[in-house]
Amino acid sequence: MKQNVGSADRAIRVIGGLVLVLLAATGVISAWGWLGLIPVATGIIRFCPAYTLLGIRTCSLNTGRPPADER
Repeated sequence: MKQNVGSADRAIRVIGGLVLVLLAATGVISAWGWLGLIPVATGIIRFCPAYTLLGIRTCSLNTGRPPADER
């Protein structure tokens, strides 16, 4: 799994997702706020499946592990 989420994108995802989850947990917004767990998870693992489908990559370097034949 190659990383496709850059540092700025990662920070926005984690912070925004946590805000949504906290607002849902306190009852300020509806239960739909729990969907904030998705951007938190994709920010933590630095991989977004939707970016792969759309051909988007916000990280400048591929910091994933190289293929076995290149090690």
